Amino acid sequence: MSATEKAGHTFLASLGKTRLRPGGVEATEWLFRQSQLTPGSQVLEVACNMATTAIELVQRFGCTVYAIDMDKNALSKARSNVALNGLENYIHVMAANANTLPFADNSFDVVINEAMLTMYADKAKAKLIAEYHRVLKPGGRLLTHDIMFTAQKLEEGDQYQLVQVVKSNVSPLTKQGWSDLLMSAGFEQVMQQNGKMSLMSPRGLIRDEGVKGAIKIAFNGMRTYENRRRFLKMFRFFHSQRHQLNYIACCSIKGR
Repeated sequence: MSATEKAGHTFLASLGKTRLRPGGVEATEWLFRQSQLTPGSQVLEVACNMATTAIELVQRFGCTVYAIDMDKNALSKARSNVALNGLENYIHVMAANANTLPFADNSFDVVINEAMLTMYADKAKAKLIAEYHRVLKPGGRLLTHDIMFTAQKLEEGDQYQLVQVVKSNVSPLTKQGWSDLLMSAGFEQVMQQNGKMSLMSPRGLIRDEGVKGAIKIAFNGMRTYENRRRFLKMFRFFHSQRHQLNYIACCSIKGR
């Protein structure tokens, strides 16, 4: 598949980016602080990609993680990364569909899902969140990390360009919209944090990947004509929309 056809996160991963979430390490760290995880906690990560977050969760909290995805290439990389870190006894990488999770009701203390819900229409978002609510234990926490409109939806032309840049349906919500969606699924409390997206900004790249990592990504992004065209298109779009698009992180608590 050419650089112009790949989904945005797949393209960035091919350049060497390891953090493929809109708010990068800042948003993930906020979610970790809300998690209340312990070594005995059972965690489900939906759309685990390369298992970057799952590995950090185990290294920091000593918990058990079930990491699921539908992408065979991502699952292969996830298994390799888990093995490289010697965490096969703590992280169980599985192919599974988030719409019909293969787990019993009330199975997990925490469900974490980053940068996925944005890619679905609102009705599909609601169905996924209902599944996450189902498998959470009473008092359990859903940790999500997505894209947020700061005030209102993008103009039609800008929304079309966003879809073209990311090569996927992208349907963010406002801060209140995300809260309403999560509360309507039965969560009794939703805490939120939002801020500037770090995915393509120079400062965000350095914060998420380090100086050497950011230089590597920029070099790979400019190395060929195809890469350069896609990389600059993404960079220019997200820079132009930096005041309209934020990341949002939500911690939603299931009632007891």
